[in-house]
Amino acid sequence: MRILIIEDQPEILQNIADYLELKGYLVDCAYDGLGGLHLAVTQPFDLIILDLMLPGMDGITLCQRLRQEAQIFTPIIMLTAKDSEKDKLTGFQAGADDYLVKPFSLPELHARVEAVLRRSQTEMESRLQVDDLTYDMNSLEVTRQGKTLKLSPIGLKLLEKLMKRSPHVVRREVLEELLWGEDLPGSDSLRSHIHVLRHTIDKPFSSPLLHTVHGIGYSLKATDNEI
Repeated sequence: MRILIIEDQPEILQNIADYLELKGYLVDCAYDGLGGLHLAVTQPFDLIILDLMLPGMDGITLCQRLRQEAQIFTPIIMLTAKDSEKDKLTGFQAGADDYLVKPFSLPELHARVEAVLRRSQTEMESRLQVDDLTYDMNSLEVTRQGKTLKLSPIGLKLLEKLMKRSPHVVRREVLEELLWGEDLPGSDSLRSHIHVLRHTIDKPFSSPLLHTVHGIGYSLKATDNEI
């Protein structure tokens, strides 16, 4: 598991990093908001520990930019000396997953880290993502670039199969069997449903994700060029 710590107080940062490394985590560090944002959007992390008061960019703004602009949903534990209910609500509304008030013990932080990672792993198992398209299989909510998309039950079935197989091609006979079993309808039925799916997930956006592999099937992947 890889953790990013964004904290401007060197002693606190070093104590947290040393403790978590002893617990078996890989740790990267940033001492200001801009550096932390750069690392968070360019490298993969399993969790971010984020101080609220940072030079360059405060933790609330950084958290909001990760969630809203970068569409990065890595779990975030926010650290702060502010302990009012209003401050905590502001942190959660910005996208934090947990909120720990200074001073805190390292064992408590470790316990929070493990709890957030367990929760995140459970959520990830029910959440599919291809580029900026996400599908929450628990809530049946599909979003792209933060915009909620409405799909029919058939559209959801197609999308789930395509996302689980992404970026590989799914043969049209596999999709037909998924939807209708052995009782196959006319030859244009799948094409019609794919057309509706493409209209919903691609047409409002600049880059296509759903691609036709002529004579074979369909693939869902981030590329500007159809196969």
